[in-house]
Amino acid sequence: MNSSDNAPAPEITDLPVGLDMPGTRTETDSLGPVEVPARHYWGAQTQRSLTHFSIGDDRMPAAVYQALAYIKQACAVVNGRNGRLPAWKADLIARVAAEIVAGDLGGEFPLHVWQTGSGTQSNMNVNEVIANRAIQLTGGKLGAKTPVHPNDDVNAGQSSNDVFPTAMHIAAVRALRARVIPAVTALREAAARKSESWDPIVKIGRTHLQDATPLTVGQEWSAYVSQLGDAIDDMTRVLPGLRRLAIGGTAVGTGLNAPPGFGEEVAAELTRLTGEEFVSAPNKFAAQASMDALARASSSLRNLAAGLFKFANDMRWLGSGPRAGLGELILPANEPGSSIMPGKVNPTQAEAMLMVCLQVMGNDSVVGHAAAEGNFQLNAFRPVAIANFLHSATILADACDAFREFLVTGAALNEGRLRANVDRSVMLVTALAPVIGYDEAAQVAHLAVTEDTTLREAAMRRGIDPELFDRVVDPQRLVRPDSGTVR
Repeated sequence: MNSSDNAPAPEITDLPVGLDMPGTRTETDSLGPVEVPARHYWGAQTQRSLTHFSIGDDRMPAAVYQALAYIKQACAVVNGRNGRLPAWKADLIARVAAEIVAGDLGGEFPLHVWQTGSGTQSNMNVNEVIANRAIQLTGGKLGAKTPVHPNDDVNAGQSSNDVFPTAMHIAAVRALRARVIPAVTALREAAARKSESWDPIVKIGRTHLQDATPLTVGQEWSAYVSQLGDAIDDMTRVLPGLRRLAIGGTAVGTGLNAPPGFGEEVAAELTRLTGEEFVSAPNKFAAQASMDALARASSSLRNLAAGLFKFANDMRWLGSGPRAGLGELILPANEPGSSIMPGKVNPTQAEAMLMVCLQVMGNDSVVGHAAAEGNFQLNAFRPVAIANFLHSATILADACDAFREFLVTGAALNEGRLRANVDRSVMLVTALAPVIGYDEAAQVAHLAVTEDTTLREAAMRRGIDPELFDRVVDPQRLVRPDSGTVR
């Protein structure tokens, strides 16, 4: 306990968030004094990180800080309930943590992804901001670490080594549940509506980019619907692993300096605060030394990206044209497509989706490599892993929403082109093979291609009975063949 815990509870004010102070103030940590901007709540460790790790423009995602704030709020509640903090102090820490969750202190978390691999500096950033904001509300001197201390009070019962992995899992669960899964579900539903409405319309299939036997447009789109459904199932299956939290393991998984049952109580409180079910990891050593759960979650995003890549790529090919391409789909005209060619419209939403998918695949490679770097009792590649995972989740959710709204929903069929392709298809000859034999059917197909004639005309020239041809080569029957052979 902090020495201030035995003092009477201070008067707590309702000052709004913000510091209107010029210049700097002196803060201290175990290495000595550091000058920090007086207009900010952060302290010495945050300032040192800003100085030593000013690398690029990649900031730790806001979702991580929100998750860290939830943890501080939950730990304060548990510590207050168990007498490890006086009630007023626990309530004050929880109050400030709730301000962070609400976004009221968003400008106080400036650290880069590129920092200590345990996320210690981001954890201390939150500890320092909460402590100084709490000191402000009690009328104290910022940086004095009294009556609220960033380590002794805000971080009570915790270590960065169990807090940051816990924050990663909270942020990942919320990203999947609140953003990615709903976005993919909405896209799947939009594709399902297209599949249903286009089910009666026959088209020519393609394999190896060559003409194949017919199917309906609805059947073609049912594949996209099924792929998206499988992706949703994959993302749902990884959630139980992410719901297991490292909190309570402290430095190396033994729980040193945390009271018995701390992890279980904090997990229950986090469940109450976030509305998501969390549990204490049964093995804290694995929870802190590995990132297996996050790696599995990232791979589910990579697999989603693979399915979306095919969907988007098919749509831009099917919409190619309008005169010299496949031209089976009419894609929405969202914006001019060329600075030099008037009237040109490009499949821009599909292209954006393809680029997003490539980025997600690259992000997953980073997460996988980071997960492999768990040395002994700690994986020290956590910031880059969660930053890449959350980047993937964000851009996939946004891309799915845009792809659905601006491409899938407005896509229409060029039914004239579809009918013409069916009428001139050579691969309908496949239906004749069981009747006249594969070799003779191949001769019919070759003749039709060589002479640039219809399949029916070629069949007649090979002596095949017209009535037999019309009975067997029926596109409507071919897309839903009977159980027996058509003769």
